[in-house]
Amino acid sequence: MQTLRKVLEQAEANAVAIGHFNISDLVTLKAVFEAARDLNGPVVVGTSEGERQFMGVRQVAAIVKSLREEYDFPIFLNADHTHSLPSALEAAKAGFDWIVFDVSTLPFEENVRQTKAAVETLKALRPDILVEGEIGDIGSGSEIHDAAPDLQKGLTTPAEAKQFVEETRVDTLAPAVGNMHGMLKSMVAGNTKKRLDIERIRAVKAEARIFMTLHGASGTDDNDLKEAISAGITVVHINTEVRLAWRRGLDSALAKQPDEIVPYKILPQVVDSVKQVVAARVALFSSGRRARPASR
Repeated sequence: MQTLRKVLEQAEANAVAIGHFNISDLVTLKAVFEAARDLNGPVVVGTSEGERQFMGVRQVAAIVKSLREEYDFPIFLNADHTHSLPSALEAAKAGFDWIVFDVSTLPFEENVRQTKAAVETLKALRPDILVEGEIGDIGSGSEIHDAAPDLQKGLTTPAEAKQFVEETRVDTLAPAVGNMHGMLKSMVAGNTKKRLDIERIRAVKAEARIFMTLHGASGTDDNDLKEAISAGITVVHINTEVRLAWRRGLDSALAKQPDEIVPYKILPQVVDSVKQVVAARVALFSSGRRARPASR
């Protein structure tokens, strides 16, 4: 079985990206896993602090590990948006493959200081674990928003990215490049799309020379996603689209079976709804093969 680092290196070499999909129950995990297996491509599932609290830190780690071992399949687990060192350590001890240590709301120098300390502590515990840092502002909450926040002042600069990577020694970097957590109502309706600053991605990549993650990708223009991957994005996070598919699948299932009370008779339609979204995104992320700057 390949390690997560090897999977990222291979994606980098092929100028494709790995899909990262947040899960908060067995239904979404089942859908993501089945979609990835159908397409025979590696995948990352992520759980935020709230999602981990709901599922159980050790429990979700055990389930993902069992899938990886039973099917000999490259599915990896990420502790998404972890805001404190104790929470990061809890996930690391449970067996998570990757930690997003996110204190990006703090001033830059404090972000650097705390992220560097987190990297050192986590690597001392488990040298194989990957640690991601985040700089810039991409808003908060994988939810449906009425209006977009003003994110222009929080965009990541190439110089900041270079300094952050050199001082913290993170394995992966999450920049702010026009991306935004959650989706607008107009995006849900299909009337608008998020647009990315592709030249900024390319410039940040050239300076940081590190694996880069695009958070808040739900609702983004497909061509922008392909261009972002070509410019240097290695992992793409999808959460809100998964949640929307989960809700729509459930609503449809309940409408068709209003008197049904058996979960395993209702939930397969939810699995199918989420699976369609995941499969489409995985196929898109793996479609481009143009040369791009390499990581360190």
